[in-house]
Amino acid sequence: MGIGATAGVAAAGGFALSANASGTSKSSASSDALVFDPDAYTKLTKTVTDTDGNDHSVVYHFWKAITYVASPVDATYQSLIVSSPVEIDGTAVDASNAPILLANSVGGYMPSSVAAATEVGGGGSAMGGGGAPSGSAAPSASASTASNANGNTNATGGALSSNQLLALAAGYVVIEPGARGRTLKNSDGEYYGTAPAAIVDLKAAVRYIRSNKGRIPGNVERIVSAGTSAGGALSSLLGASGDSKIYDKYLKELGAADASDAIFATGAWCPITDLEHADGAYEFNWGTNALSTGKQVDQTVSKELQSQFAEYQASLKLRGLNGFGTLTARNYDEYLVEQYLEPSATTYLAGLSDSDRETYLAANTFITWSGGKATFTWDDFLTHVGARKKDAPSFDAFDLSAGENNEFGADTTLARHFTAYGAKNDTTGLTTKRVASDIPEKLDLMNPMYHFAKKNPGRSKHWWIRLGTKDSDTSLTVSANIAAAAAGLGDDVNHLYYWDEGHGSNIDPADFITWIAKVTGHTKRAAAAK
Repeated sequence: MGIGATAGVAAAGGFALSANASGTSKSSASSDALVFDPDAYTKLTKTVTDTDGNDHSVVYHFWKAITYVASPVDATYQSLIVSSPVEIDGTAVDASNAPILLANSVGGYMPSSVAAATEVGGGGSAMGGGGAPSGSAAPSASASTASNANGNTNATGGALSSNQLLALAAGYVVIEPGARGRTLKNSDGEYYGTAPAAIVDLKAAVRYIRSNKGRIPGNVERIVSAGTSAGGALSSLLGASGDSKIYDKYLKELGAADASDAIFATGAWCPITDLEHADGAYEFNWGTNALSTGKQVDQTVSKELQSQFAEYQASLKLRGLNGFGTLTARNYDEYLVEQYLEPSATTYLAGLSDSDRETYLAANTFITWSGGKATFTWDDFLTHVGARKKDAPSFDAFDLSAGENNEFGADTTLARHFTAYGAKNDTTGLTTKRVASDIPEKLDLMNPMYHFAKKNPGRSKHWWIRLGTKDSDTSLTVSANIAAAAAGLGDDVNHLYYWDEGHGSNIDPADFITWIAKVTGHTKRAAAAK
């Protein structure tokens, strides 16, 4: 059901986005490694069905995989594809000054390749193969399928191609970068895609784009990133860390272009980030929920981690949105209910027919519906969500089994602890129960909250953040903290939760496309994605 080189459908949050492609080729060689060749494109045609069910015929120029660094470690992953519309529904389009959607398809901090992509939406292959885009209706049951993959995501748990297709139909330029990931290993058994490889690669991609101003289509001053899950974390990190000097040595090693890596706006869906504090945040949120087996996690571990969260949250000194006040472990449940959960449920219920609303409320008696507003308690919400997805600890597992342990692997070591608590309680027989000396630096390199705390002036000033209320792949506090941190610095924040939706959900992609037009000041063709 994926959108292949000829035809298909990508399902995203209940919206069908169909596409058909055909084309002719035009190319010319370029001898400069980091100089974009504006003539090396293939002309393709795609039919995109928007969220209202209307078809749009899009003629666009497509540039196949371009290596974005001069000294790649693995060009299979360190490359990007470019799609630029030239005609929409029979009307010529000039995308030379259009916003650029930089859409990564990373999931699970796994590798993402566009090397074999043949059309827009062609990113997201964990194994570096296949011309079909990431917009598969469901992940394949293969060894590369991530545990957080589902019908909302590609096989690694990253984004489908919904945003890319709608952006193209709106007249935007779509650029899809590949990136190295944690499972990559060379012939010597060394892991070369662990932290901070993925964020360094995405920054190098941005530098390549910006260095080719006037050659590459689109407005390089209006780059909007997008990603889901680990890709959402990387999108958040890309937005928060623009032009931070702590990445310079890594970018220099790759021969990245001498340009800014700041982006204009950030789109992030269910970001799995702030990893060194994620275990505590998870237990604060889901600590009382049982696993799907009905078994409770170790409550001693859960309570110790909750104490760590309380200390961390207090240290942030973040204020909630809409004048809520300082966010602490004592009031965060109240904040989530008032700021996000009740409004989410209200929007959902208001959108139902009277009969469907009555049926839903009869099945979910914990919700009080009065005056067109839903109210409920935090405890009842947790009961409604049900089973938690992960054991405790969820991210720095005592037995080093979590994907995040692998993300902080190094050299020939598959997985490492990245928190003092995880290392202290290691069950794998490590002789040293301490985190390695390089871990603190890598944590800073991978955490957007580090850059918010530094008030990084190069950060994105516009934020679109989304998360499903039933997504227990991480704590609901993670994205809320990002939103609070950005808003506290005066940034524009558009953050909401999707009621009863799970991991990777994107049920308002057309609104995201409209938001891009609003924040970038670009209005031409934006209505096409409505």
